[in-house]
Amino acid sequence: MEGVTDSGLATLPASDRPDVAARLRTALLGSSFTADGLLDLLGAPAYAALARSETVPALRATRGDTPLETLVRLFLLQQPVPRARVAGVLPVDDLLDSGWLTRAGGDEVAATVDVRPYGGPDGEDWFIVSDLGCAVGGAGGIGRRHEEVVLGVGGASTTLAGITVRTPVAAALDLGTGSGIQALHAAQHATRVTATDVNPRALHITALTLALSGAPAADLREGSLFEPVKEGETFDLIVSNPPFVISPGARLTYRDGGMSGDDLCRSLVQQAGERLNEGGFAQFLANWQHVAGEDWQDRVRSWVPRGCDAWVVQREVQDVNQYAELWLRDSGDHREDQAEYQARYDAWLDEFEARKVKGVGFGWITLRKTGAAVPSVTVEEWPHPIEQPLGETIRAHFDRLDYLRGHDDADLLESHFRLAVEVVQEQVGLPGAEDPEHVVLRQHRGMRRATKVDTVGAGFAGVCDGTLSAGRILDAIAQLTGEDPVLLRDRTPAQIRLLVEQGFLEPAV
Repeated sequence: MEGVTDSGLATLPASDRPDVAARLRTALLGSSFTADGLLDLLGAPAYAALARSETVPALRATRGDTPLETLVRLFLLQQPVPRARVAGVLPVDDLLDSGWLTRAGGDEVAATVDVRPYGGPDGEDWFIVSDLGCAVGGAGGIGRRHEEVVLGVGGASTTLAGITVRTPVAAALDLGTGSGIQALHAAQHATRVTATDVNPRALHITALTLALSGAPAADLREGSLFEPVKEGETFDLIVSNPPFVISPGARLTYRDGGMSGDDLCRSLVQQAGERLNEGGFAQFLANWQHVAGEDWQDRVRSWVPRGCDAWVVQREVQDVNQYAELWLRDSGDHREDQAEYQARYDAWLDEFEARKVKGVGFGWITLRKTGAAVPSVTVEEWPHPIEQPLGETIRAHFDRLDYLRGHDDADLLESHFRLAVEVVQEQVGLPGAEDPEHVVLRQHRGMRRATKVDTVGAGFAGVCDGTLSAGRILDAIAQLTGEDPVLLRDRTPAQIRLLVEQGFLEPAV
């Protein structure tokens, strides 16, 4: 691991024993210690309770002595287990020698790290390693913790994994790798994966995650943001779930970026463009400030580097009180000394007040390096339900941008289109009315958008099956409705362009 320094790594399993990791993986799989196996053993209610940091239902469900119950208590619930019982399931001596297990009392052993089963997108059985307690309930589940704690899988991790474009690439960069989940995903479709983190514990744990999941090793480098990236080095894919929390100070490495306000996210986005190969994607989760007297969309739009198309989606906005409470609870501060909790809450609000911040937005940012003379930047708010994974939807969005840039209105009328899969038409109006007040096209996949269309737009979309050109369809509609075909051809391309841009229509090529 390039540039990695020791920072309490002695408490972690050895990362240079792939033979032991392989034997441990075989034993875990042999006992059905997988995402599906856990669901079958615990049941949905107990499994869901773990995500809320509630372990009692899972403890009740693992009171037997089967191999799977033993592994759940040992690695997921972090309970000491009699050595003789573990020896029937795992190579105990090897695991004690390499640091995966430690002695706990007379005849018991305990895990030194969290190991959480994680199902890959194509049914792979993976395992995410993290610091003790972090796989269940996040940082709030581990009580008093050190600043360099490494968390396991959370909602943000799975969101980023779901939105990432998964096309085969030569080189991928996971910036701020944490427990290694993004590097693990990238290893499935990238020839070379580089993973960076300012926290050496994170790099060590990423190596464990990859080894225990049976994935190729990554090039692990210590440093902040793009610092570990070599001069002139570029990538086809950059992903990052950075420490984006806007907070006073930099108390917790996994969460706090240590820069003022949303400067860390701004710096990350602005610096990504020069690190991308032509056509490459950079995808981030981010927070941004909503400042009094300033349009948040203009703020985030200003971050987009030159030479990049961008699609920014704001999924949620919280007022400053909600935001401070969320992250104080996430880190377990509400369980500590009440005066200390209130002082930290107050400091958070002081920081926001000084910057005139009224709220904080959360969402994702996708960049694509382009040679277009005028890049496209779309910034929108979309708090509605979506369907993950969205990677293919996001890739298709940028493909459609290329198509629309290369086709003027005359070209569109000569083009053929198909209605996208899972798009339905809804007619909205009063019961018994002869004609609907308006017609809505609704997607049941991907972004699940809905858009109002006029009768021409509805009729046009309804017959788009790739057979006829757009112009011929409009001529037929004009004949049916008695409209002037020239005027109809003149005013409809704008609506076609919008329907293509939003994914309701697809070019039939």
